[in-house]
Amino acid sequence: MEVLSTVSEIQALSLRLQKEGKTIGFVPTMGYLHEGHLSLIDLIRERSDVLILSIFVNPTQFGLGEDLEKYPRDWERDLQLCRERKVDYVFAPHADEIYLSDASTYVSEEGVSSGLCGQARPTHFKGVTTICAKLFNLCRPTYLALGQKDAQQVVVLKRMIRDLHFPIEVVIGPTIREA
Repeated sequence: MEVLSTVSEIQALSLRLQKEGKTIGFVPTMGYLHEGHLSLIDLIRERSDVLILSIFVNPTQFGLGEDLEKYPRDWERDLQLCRERKVDYVFAPHADEIYLSDASTYVSEEGVSSGLCGQARPTHFKGVTTICAKLFNLCRPTYLALGQKDAQQVVVLKRMIRDLHFPIEVVIGPTIREA
């Protein structure tokens, strides 16, 4: 397993894999992996030549009063779980690698994201769609694994993938609860 942390590293990898005709499975996470994430790894591993998992605690999906710094993290445990599940590449960039200091471009879905969670957290889905668009552009996945537990997020991301013509097949994994 290889850990990548820069935009140039992940771009070079994904372009090389595409040229080699490899299918890329992608599991986006904010880390602190659990059984639900592991089931998504297993699900996407079945259909992909190469599996990329991202670990990125995305600052743009935290709103006012939501404490980014308190989000749980366990880097060594996450890497060990990825090794055990035979993840090929972990993409774990720093925020300043993803969000340039003068960045002014964001992706926003204006339909299905406005109700439910989006109503209570009005900036949340803008952060989710922006980071996912960036990750899709960098990783160039053939398959994307999402958990059905985050139903509204699944619908928002499927809409964005459709609207922006990302050539990605979304694979939905069942909700897994920790015992």
